[in-house]
Amino acid sequence: MRIVVGGAGIGGLATALSLHAAGITDVTVYEAVEEIRPLGVGIDLLPYAVRELTELGLYDDVAEISVATTESVHHDRFGKRVRSEPRGLAAGYAWPQFSVHRGELQMLLLRAQLAWLGAESLRTGLRLSGYAQTADGVTVEFTDPAGNTVTDEADVLIAADGIDSAGRALMYPSEGPPTPHARVLWRGVSPAPALLTGHTRIVAGDGDQTFVAHPLRAAEGERPALLNWLAERPHPGPPTEPRDWQRPAELDTILAHFADWEFDWLDVPALIANADVAYEYPVVHRAPLPSWSDGRVTLLGDAAHATFPTGTEGASRAILDARVLAHALATHPDPLDALAHYEEVRRPATTTPSPTPDTDANSLNNRASYSTTTP
Repeated sequence: MRIVVGGAGIGGLATALSLHAAGITDVTVYEAVEEIRPLGVGIDLLPYAVRELTELGLYDDVAEISVATTESVHHDRFGKRVRSEPRGLAAGYAWPQFSVHRGELQMLLLRAQLAWLGAESLRTGLRLSGYAQTADGVTVEFTDPAGNTVTDEADVLIAADGIDSAGRALMYPSEGPPTPHARVLWRGVSPAPALLTGHTRIVAGDGDQTFVAHPLRAAEGERPALLNWLAERPHPGPPTEPRDWQRPAELDTILAHFADWEFDWLDVPALIANADVAYEYPVVHRAPLPSWSDGRVTLLGDAAHATFPTGTEGASRAILDARVLAHALATHPDPLDALAHYEEVRRPATTTPSPTPDTDANSLNNRASYSTTTP
């Protein structure tokens, strides 16, 4: 079976690795950018995603670049502890919850793909721009920055190209861009002293403004910890439609809204001011789709079911999508049946309103149908 994947983000790379683990090795991943670089900030890998990466044999590699989260502690606007919840192994799961830099995880998955599937399995500088189906396959079109087109033939096309998905736009041309929200979100990474236990994710706020932080690197000797942080508040003006996901943030603007958030256990203004990188993220929304598939073409990850950045779920859900889809393709002789099974399993789990971070994890504890064993 020949598979083409559009998008070399975490979802697309996890898909290639999951297909390889399931015995499907004729896979090519296409990426729009010329050079894949470790961009972004921190993300959470929830226990069910760590399980899938463990099944791929990547646990030790992921653990080496991550910090295990053992608790999530909620505070009010003045830093007073309201409640705490155990996470990962501390909550009784068989796998930890990890905090990791998105770019480092992406590069780890990329190295694994190139090692397992070969350099020819990745083509960069080519953006998905069209597809045409026949009775037994799909012709996929990609466009380079100069406007030249390249085509490929596949049994299945998987569009894993993010919330601004070209594959989704081709499938639903009248949908339009994501809908902007009346919130502004800043995200950054800063060196800082260890946060509480060193394995704590904190959420502080008053219902209007929210600040979240968790470690990406532990403090060691003279070296400080590295904290990922997120600051959110109402947008000062009408919702806009920003399309730049790496837009540098103005630290003075953020500080103006969090200047007095100094707690005895965390100095929020100092954390913001010391940022190595900080970005202003568009807060946008995608309505659930009636279907993720069009014949032999399907969507995966944020292209299918985008989540808010504050929900900790986006990368984890994409990794789970990848494993379920790979298993379906490996166990169903007819690709159309495989895509129908994938959607039957994953779409209901990702369209429930405001799921908790462990929604998918709870459903996985006894899931025979999600077996990740190579058929």
